[in-house]
Amino acid sequence: MNISSRKHVFIALLDDHALVLRGLNDVLSDNPDFNIVGTFTSSNELLNCLKNTHIDVVIVDYELAPSDLDGLNLIKTLMRHHPTLSILVVSAHYNPATVALALRGGAKGFIGKNRPFEEIQNAALEVSRGRTFIEPQMAQELAQQQQRGEVLLTGNYNEENVQHALSLAALSPKEQEVIRCFLTGMTVTEIAEKFNRSLKTISGQKQSAMRKLGLKADHELFIVKDELLKSLQI
Repeated sequence: MNISSRKHVFIALLDDHALVLRGLNDVLSDNPDFNIVGTFTSSNELLNCLKNTHIDVVIVDYELAPSDLDGLNLIKTLMRHHPTLSILVVSAHYNPATVALALRGGAKGFIGKNRPFEEIQNAALEVSRGRTFIEPQMAQELAQQQQRGEVLLTGNYNEENVQHALSLAALSPKEQEVIRCFLTGMTVTEIAEKFNRSLKTISGQKQSAMRKLGLKADHELFIVKDELLKSLQI
């Protein structure tokens, strides 16, 4: 194909860490088919850009600053206002539970921040073509999860650790988001402000999630948090 007739893929990047943005921009700019429209550190900046700019693919981190719109809410907001947009999530939260949640919400692909540079280029290209991108090992783990009918929060299928794992299958998407934020150290008040919900609503969703998970007190949740952080290496 003649270079002048090559169809460019217009990409926007969202991450609250400037170094990550710089790295993604440098890696993707190596591909002549990619045109990086903008790099943003907040979801508001990205959403404002999308109002007036043609973008084919947005590459977003799953977890942004505590006060920002992120995770499943951001994915759903993007899909609601820009249904033809292809969303690729690049995140350190790389486990079957989070990947499955993002894909169900409308993301076209998910890749861990520890993956090779070439894979990020390939992932961006695949989602720009309307395809779903998941690297083979994660696809295998998701298939195992589907076969078992459950999602293990730690992504660890070792029988010795199953008793310490949390099943997210019974949790609603909002409950999952509340637990995710709580595990990262946010208070109920901060979570309520982040999602623009009342304290009563957030508290109720947290308690409902804990009941479904078979936990009775916060300290039990933080015991699981240790398992989670160890597994995710974050």
